[in-house]
Amino acid sequence: MRRALVVLASLLLAGLIAFAVATSLVAAGDGPAPRPNTVILLGHSVDGRPIKALRLGDPSSHRKALVVGVIHGDEKAGLRVIRQLRRAWTGIRHVDLWTVYSVNPDGVAADSRRNAHGVDLNRNFSFRWRPSSPGGGYYGGPKPFSEPESRAVRDLIERIRPDVTIWYHQPWGRVLAPCHGDARLERRYSQISGIAMQRCRGQGLPGTATSWQEAHFRHTKAFVVEFPPGAPSRASVRRNARAAALIARDGAGAVARRRERGLGRASAPGQSGLAAIKPRIHDMLIPYGPKRKREMAAYSKRHYGKREWRLLRVEQIVEHLSLTPDLSSLYNTFAPDRPDVEYGELPGVCSHYGIGRSGRIVRFVPLHVRCRHVVGLNHVTVGIEHVGQTERDVLSTPRQLGASLRLTRWLRCRFGLRVPRVIGHAESLSSPFYRELDPRFKGRTHADWRHPYMQRYRRKLANLGACP
Repeated sequence: MRRALVVLASLLLAGLIAFAVATSLVAAGDGPAPRPNTVILLGHSVDGRPIKALRLGDPSSHRKALVVGVIHGDEKAGLRVIRQLRRAWTGIRHVDLWTVYSVNPDGVAADSRRNAHGVDLNRNFSFRWRPSSPGGGYYGGPKPFSEPESRAVRDLIERIRPDVTIWYHQPWGRVLAPCHGDARLERRYSQISGIAMQRCRGQGLPGTATSWQEAHFRHTKAFVVEFPPGAPSRASVRRNARAAALIARDGAGAVARRRERGLGRASAPGQSGLAAIKPRIHDMLIPYGPKRKREMAAYSKRHYGKREWRLLRVEQIVEHLSLTPDLSSLYNTFAPDRPDVEYGELPGVCSHYGIGRSGRIVRFVPLHVRCRHVVGLNHVTVGIEHVGQTERDVLSTPRQLGASLRLTRWLRCRFGLRVPRVIGHAESLSSPFYRELDPRFKGRTHADWRHPYMQRYRRKLANLGACP
């Protein structure tokens, strides 16, 4: 009996010592994160298969990262890397790491590049999307984000706004880097994983996830890792999982620090081109505090069905006439947060930009904030106000028109929009993105920038050339 008690006491003492060591490791930052994993249902595929994300690491971290195993169903090497990440790196610290096995579960089940609609999901994103033949292997769908799978991953990215995203593909056997500029994260991944880095491969492809991410979000880094053909070895899987985890943690930290310092996007393709076409913009920011944001969120709930004040995605640019004599009068119209005279709703009306007769461009509201400038479209549009009474006023004033075209071109290129996505206020009811739940507002619009004038405007916009 006494011997049994001694053994029991020894076991208890060993357990306490082990617990103390583990606790000290966690406190020192070397142990697993204390939070459990979280599974998030993102949506369903065409055939109804669930698309899920598993959240690893520290949900409270300001560093965000995303790793996607499969987007083409016959390129499955990334599945093993995601599995290894979830097994060996579940407790990674100092990063909020999201992992997705596959955004194309129907393609994986059928061993097909495309989804069940025959769409190449990596050609279905809106940046530089273009029509293609439905019978082709790279068919991008009837329109951008036509597929539930691409919409599901788009919504996740817009929700978490990852600093770094890694997409796995096959069979090129390369870590793909931009043609020019910073490739430190790609080079570091290459060194850890043993997969060679290559610049400028695949950069011109239309409608890809990485190009959409880097065009849509100023502060992000997204790149592709292409495995060689066939199933990767266990050693290769472990090296790539380690590379993904370290790039997610350290790379996201570097991108986040750049964002906080206001240095802009980390080596996104085309950034130098976008910077070159950006016009000079002066800040004339209106008050848009917590109260106005709450009112905008409540407005969005009433009119679009979801409580939100942030402008999470941009699908169109809307041109307006201010009916004011100058920019100061326009500011005074937008700055007070009072019910509008037409509908009597809060928050007060506003638009993102204003352009004076001299060609001066001012910003009233940051681009990540929703403005009330067009019924049925405030949740997906940027508004531009032109000082003047008629469309002819703007079209016949060279400085103002030139500034307007430069601003609109920069915005449409930044958000990956084609010229037809630039509309006039009077064209709002024909927009495919129009949504209005309040019956009092349905069918309501204004008469400024009617279709004939917008046709002239869009021709001039197209003449400025393609996006850099």
